Amino acid sequence: MHMTQRDGALDLLKWLALLSMVLDHLRYIGYSVDLLYVPGRMAFPWFCLAMAANLARSRTVTTGGQWRYLGWLLLFSAISEIPYRLFIPDPDTLNVMPTLALGLLVARGWQDRTLQSRLLAAGALVLAALFPQWLMFGFFGVLLPLAILLVIKRPWYFSLLPGLVCLVANQWEVLFYSARFGNGAAILGIATCLIAPLLGLVLLRHAKHLQPPPMRRWAYALYPLHFLLLLLVRNIAA
Repeated sequence: MHMTQRDGALDLLKWLALLSMVLDHLRYIGYSVDLLYVPGRMAFPWFCLAMAANLARSRTVTTGGQWRYLGWLLLFSAISEIPYRLFIPDPDTLNVMPTLALGLLVARGWQDRTLQSRLLAAGALVLAALFPQWLMFGFFGVLLPLAILLVIKRPWYFSLLPGLVCLVANQWEVLFYSARFGNGAAILGIATCLIAPLLGLVLLRHAKHLQPPPMRRWAYALYPLHFLLLLLVRNIAA
């Protein structure tokens, strides 16, 4: 039986996105490490890039693979909400997976011209527009997978588009206000938002020879589990 070789660069991107997310969340274990905010700005755009890369594969356009992907996102959106709220003090939004699920519907609706896909994409956009305050990274976070999908096979300088979308999704008003007063984390955070899609695209295009451990469906469980592990660390350190 013919086995399709895994894309090592895509697996590496997912591992690095997970590492960036964990570094970002280390800020909540009780230590003053604001600079970890900077690498944390790469996590969400790299997860969105991984989603766009999967959508861009021609073999997934005509199969139910993306709908299974949506099902896993929705399942772990529900599973992750309690660990997320236990760990993050007074969260303003839901966990990140609802944003990714809506983003998948929007990007899939642009790619697949069937009535079902277009209606689901329109519904996702309406939900994101009506309830951005409930979504981590808000309305523009939902648009980011599509913005990356639009440029994923284009020259590198097109990555400025998703970079700008990423910046707006990351509360750019707060970042610019802090940057005006010389806040180093804010300045570096702005730069990271702008270049994160480019860095991810460079990795996908030039690291295909690498073969890190494959990140399969079990990796969804790492999202709620990392909240519980960091919560344990915070309680031990308290």
